[in-house]
Amino acid sequence: MKTKLRVKTLFMSDVHLGMADSKAVQAAHLIRHCKCEKLVLNGDIIDVWALKSTGRWTQEHTHFVRTVLKKMEKESTEVVYLRGNHDDILERFLPFKLSGLSLVDEHIHESPHGRYLVVHGDGFDHVTTNHVWLAKLGGVGYAVLLRLNRFYNAWLRWRGKEGFSLSRWVKHKVKQAVSFVGRYEEQLQNLARWKQCSGIICGHIHTPADKMIDGVHYLNSGDWVESMTVVVEHLDRTFEVLSYHDFCALTGRKPKGEAISIDVSDLTTRPLALPVPREELMAA
Repeated sequence: MKTKLRVKTLFMSDVHLGMADSKAVQAAHLIRHCKCEKLVLNGDIIDVWALKSTGRWTQEHTHFVRTVLKKMEKESTEVVYLRGNHDDILERFLPFKLSGLSLVDEHIHESPHGRYLVVHGDGFDHVTTNHVWLAKLGGVGYAVLLRLNRFYNAWLRWRGKEGFSLSRWVKHKVKQAVSFVGRYEEQLQNLARWKQCSGIICGHIHTPADKMIDGVHYLNSGDWVESMTVVVEHLDRTFEVLSYHDFCALTGRKPKGEAISIDVSDLTTRPLALPVPREELMAA
């Protein structure tokens, strides 16, 4: 039986509307069938950099925006949109609040486990903050890599094999990339501690995570170009990184498209909380 996933808060980042490889259809599908009090869009939802270069706006991208607006109108969902680096054009309007929509640079999420600092995270990327031209060049290179990946995966499927992520392989195999992710996580947990928060929720690096780092709960919502993951705060106020395909399995829905979300089974190291049966987290 098809149901809706009922959660307290949904955190989504890095949809990159405007990129050819944005999984806007799947992202909208998840939002539409998730009942939440608050939806936090944590940066890089609209990819202005891509739209200024090789990207284009499609009907699927418009549908995503309409889905968010419908949640505000029909379900009275509070929407918090944080500026990212690819949608940095919003910075000139911050802070801005209109009815149930807020545009902010950072957000404090109150939880029984303590306060959680929500930021996109690009401020801790040295290249993004100090060498914007190099970051934009890297964005073009990433788009080219994704395009090559599409052809490679089409060839793999023709041979009856599973798909493969070239960019994810690079992140895990290249020493500098692994070192960057480690430094990024460490700097953000230091920021959370400085802000007197017990946790931090971010995006930016397209690497979903749920771990404790020196007593700080570090959560990264991943992206909707490859990993297709979100962070959810359940009704029992525990947090979880949830993949798109796990969401479809929980709600009895057929996934949209052929893309496969990342396996998040080994990401979780959550704070202690009273367990709530999965059935109670679902609402028809």
